[in-house]
Amino acid sequence: MQVVPLTNVLGGELQDCGRDPLTGFYRSGCCETGPDDLGTHVVCAVMTEEFLDFTRARGNDLSRPRPEMRFPGLAPGDRWCLCVSRWREAFEAGVAPPVVLEATHARALDVVSLDDLRQHQAQ
Repeated sequence: MQVVPLTNVLGGELQDCGRDPLTGFYRSGCCETGPDDLGTHVVCAVMTEEFLDFTRARGNDLSRPRPEMRFPGLAPGDRWCLCVSRWREAFEAGVAPPVVLEATHARALDVVSLDDLRQHQAQ
């Protein structure tokens, strides 16, 4: 059986998002998704204080460790696979975190445009 590589928003092979902390819905370091990933965690984002405050105010405190979920808590500068709908919400509110395009799964394009992602490309 041939393994087909996962595709990023640029049409290339999906790259790792982060291993410290280990990210991804499947904690593989990659923003891959599947049928059990109801949040579609496909946007590889670099955390900012503004975004962490924004998502905390909406009931999802990404700064707080949750060991039972293998979640260390995040700090500015950490890379994390975000739910594409939360990234879009932050984008619309003007606080979207930077995105690593090569590590963002092509499924993100079902919800946000490549132009919007490019406007927030991590440097």
